[in-house]
Amino acid sequence: MSTTLAEKWNKSLTMIRSNVGEERFRLWFSVAEPISYDNGELVLKLPTSFYVDRYEDQFYDLFRAALYHGFGEPVKVVYEYNIVNNDSSSCIKQQSPERSHTINNKVSRQIESAPISEQKRDFDHQLSSSLNFENYCVGKSNQLAYTIAEHIANNPEKPEFNPYFLYGSVGVGKTHLIQAIGIRIKEKHPNARVLFNTMRQFQNLYQVAALEGRIPEFINWYQSMDCLLFDDLQEMTGPKTAQALFPIFNHLHAHNKKLIFTCDRPPMELDGIADRLIDRFKWGITEPLPAPDLELRKKILRAKASRGGLDLSAEIIDLIAESVTGSVRELEGVVMGLLTRCIKANMPLSVEIAREVISHTVKTPVRKSINFDMIVENTAEYFGLNPDAIFAKSRIRDIADARQMIMYLCSKHTGLSTPAIGAKLNREHSTVLHGIGAVKDRLATNRDTVKALEAIEAQLLK
Repeated sequence: MSTTLAEKWNKSLTMIRSNVGEERFRLWFSVAEPISYDNGELVLKLPTSFYVDRYEDQFYDLFRAALYHGFGEPVKVVYEYNIVNNDSSSCIKQQSPERSHTINNKVSRQIESAPISEQKRDFDHQLSSSLNFENYCVGKSNQLAYTIAEHIANNPEKPEFNPYFLYGSVGVGKTHLIQAIGIRIKEKHPNARVLFNTMRQFQNLYQVAALEGRIPEFINWYQSMDCLLFDDLQEMTGPKTAQALFPIFNHLHAHNKKLIFTCDRPPMELDGIADRLIDRFKWGITEPLPAPDLELRKKILRAKASRGGLDLSAEIIDLIAESVTGSVRELEGVVMGLLTRCIKANMPLSVEIAREVISHTVKTPVRKSINFDMIVENTAEYFGLNPDAIFAKSRIRDIADARQMIMYLCSKHTGLSTPAIGAKLNREHSTVLHGIGAVKDRLATNRDTVKALEAIEAQLLK
């Protein structure tokens, strides 16, 4: 260890010792060995992964503050430890995830009662420091959703994209992305009042407020926010909750305060949600967050493996990314399965082990093969048209709508490129792009389009 590194490390240890006491210092920190420090990255040798968990949880704030004190700059930490004691061949590296230093890193408390006026100055924003933009993997499939989120977070004073309605299936990163908005706003404006709530929490708090006769205080408290993040809107039940949300929504929107929502479906597919609330989502932007594409899945795997201390070969990453096509959570499950298997078996990872973990972790769906002719036939049947009419130059509304639906379904369910779809329909490439975009827009605002898509897909996937 160089003299400079030793001096910086000892300066950090002095601060830690003065805060935790001699006994805890000797137990947790005296065994740590700094290996190298280069370009702001500290490689730290620890006895086991248990120490990593303590450094990243119980001692996180103190440890990072001490490193800043000793090294004079923010420090990225890479932990080294042996899976098997005294066996250097079992050594793995684990990168510490980036966290927001503005957000309290303690586990978020549950709100136990409806908010009241006395809580205005001090409340739990319920943001998780690791769910920031820095830890969010971006690819082509989620680039637009990410770009909109980052624009909102960097420019909260601007009125565009308000409200922001983000929808997608379970485990694709909706919660992470909207939490990142809240964290960035807090980083840029520490005094901003930012609150993250699940819809279930909001409903529970409303019920408590109603029982205690404090609904006006409840509404006033939510109206005091600068940024309100609602997760899982599909869990809203009953008209009373919507009635409480209307004045909050209207007040915040009128004063250019940020309103962010996530849901597992677009607004028009929500059952039991008042039309006037759905109309309010049209004031801003509704954006889908699809499952990660192949390249993004590879990127996510590299990031998860690095943080978990796994060194995955390109062959293993390709195998997992091609086998796991669903959510980010499925990818995380495979990475955790590989890490557990590596530790238990005390053996290097191989393609065979990866295949075994995948077979135990991921349920492979049996998908029906859908082709262009099937889509044309079923779409024409739904719209009551002769399939030949689809290929004609007619611009009659029903025929044009059916043709655009075919473009959208081919893009979604077949491997055809947009030029290939255009060639089959005797249309230009640009016309196909316009048609696909038009259907996406209508799916967010038109119930008839949603109904048509569901009916046609039900027949195609029989």
